[in-house]
Amino acid sequence: MTKPKVAFICVHNSCRSQIAEALAKKLASDAFDSYSAGTQIKPQINPDAVRLMQQHYQIDMEKQQYSKLLAEIPEVDIVITMGCNVDCPYLPCKYREDWGLMDPSNHSDEIFLQVMKDIETKVLNLKERIISGKLY
Repeated sequence: MTKPKVAFICVHNSCRSQIAEALAKKLASDAFDSYSAGTQIKPQINPDAVRLMQQHYQIDMEKQQYSKLLAEIPEVDIVITMGCNVDCPYLPCKYREDWGLMDPSNHSDEIFLQVMKDIETKVLNLKERIISGKLY
């Protein structure tokens, strides 16, 4: 069976969606393939996200990831929006859900770490639902 493709989508593809892509690749690559993208791009991934992911998960996001537009990723089966508080980007898919995550940009490390932990929990939950066939 082919693994489903999951896209983590946020407007700028510079923080939450990048964290989700990185954690999913580390924690759930056996269950699904992960991508992230947005409708606008930033010149770099959020430096606080890069620093904290390196410190707490030993993931160097700058080594394997960059801010991408929706057109740069393949067709996907599942779209996860981060909770943009604006109209989140649209991407065709079989299943969609919104994780309603606060944007930790310009906040303390403690808030960043809480959002990262929330993303980790949601990635593991998504993995379990995909493996058990309870998603779509």
